[in-house]
Amino acid sequence: MHDLKALRDNPEQFDQNWARRGLEPQTPSILKLDEERRSLQTELQALQSRRNEASKEIGAVKSKGGDAQALMDEVASIKDKMTSLEEQERVKADELTELLSSLPNMLAEDTPDGPDEEHNVEVRRHGEPKVGSNAAKDHVEIGEALGMLDFETAAKVAGSRFVIEKAGIARLERALAQFMLDTHTTEHGYTEISPPLLVSDDVMYGTTQLPKFRDDQFGTTDGRWLIPTAEVVLTNMVREQILDEGDFPIRVCAHTPCFRKEAGSAGKDTRGIIRQHQFYKVEMVSIVKPEDSEAEHQRMTQCAENILKKLGLPFRTIVLCAGDIGFAARKTYDLEVWVPSQNKYREISSCSNCGDIQSRRMKTRFKRAGAKDTEFVHTLNGSGVAVGRALVAVMENYYDPDDGGIWVPEVLKPYMGGLEKIVKGA
Repeated sequence: MHDLKALRDNPEQFDQNWARRGLEPQTPSILKLDEERRSLQTELQALQSRRNEASKEIGAVKSKGGDAQALMDEVASIKDKMTSLEEQERVKADELTELLSSLPNMLAEDTPDGPDEEHNVEVRRHGEPKVGSNAAKDHVEIGEALGMLDFETAAKVAGSRFVIEKAGIARLERALAQFMLDTHTTEHGYTEISPPLLVSDDVMYGTTQLPKFRDDQFGTTDGRWLIPTAEVVLTNMVREQILDEGDFPIRVCAHTPCFRKEAGSAGKDTRGIIRQHQFYKVEMVSIVKPEDSEAEHQRMTQCAENILKKLGLPFRTIVLCAGDIGFAARKTYDLEVWVPSQNKYREISSCSNCGDIQSRRMKTRFKRAGAKDTEFVHTLNGSGVAVGRALVAVMENYYDPDDGGIWVPEVLKPYMGGLEKIVKGA
């Protein structure tokens, strides 16, 4: 949602910003709807005023024994007209809300321009990529050879884009999640949350999954939604609240399954576990004052980077350009981990500063000490990191071609009972 007053005051600023995302001017339609709605509101106020006057006049006439029928007929007529106008105003308000809800966030000034992912800007790299040959085995071949990834059975019970993990690989994925949670809570200052996996329309709307991305969500028959990311719940934990200045920063994290239809990814990453309908992720969310969100964004990105550094995985950090950034984000850093079988970096974390677009939807404000007015908070979210993609990266970067096993990264050994290597039959 966007600030209507700011739109009225400076429509050019909004249109110029949205143009960076490739959008045509939007404010003419917005301001036209707004003017029509406000005109109806003005007419309603005038009718209400006349209705109140007429009602007083009726009392005065009756108190003198006069005939007030004409005034009573006028009041009845006004009531009917007000009912009609109220419905028209409601329709206009709904149309305005729908239009505003369909428009993406305003980009930060330092978000790079560019039409697509080819124009994203690399910020830094860490580690030396393991360059594979054309015959390098990918995680599917590695896992199936170990007897620990079963796509065939998963397809029988659930369809495509699912997998059954077994034995050492299943344990490795669990170890990755536990390691991430422990690092974020003990070293990075996040509070662990175990959230619901089903949420309402209002909650999905609050973090912008609805209405724009309805087709990518899994809904239930009773009007709820399976979460596409823990961000949905973690951010909405402060919905419809007025926070105190001393409450910040709020930092929470969670490990959950995530569910997505991947409606726009037909033909993409159909092999393996890079892109599935159900996957696991450790998510970080921060709620901060507006002036602190940029620094918090840098901090959150470094927290995600620290996970990959501890795992010994080569990665790079990029800042997304205007044509590739997400709907709710002002600015986004993506972390891309090296995948040897593909000879390229693949996204494993996305850390975004959403400014106040979500807090406006959630009606989440805060009050500064001694201030009368309230302000909208800023929200940030980041993968810390995608567990399934971390599993892929570990499997391929720690693969031992001599025996087909997977070396266990040092930081994961305590979570694997001291196990050094995952091998077939173990």
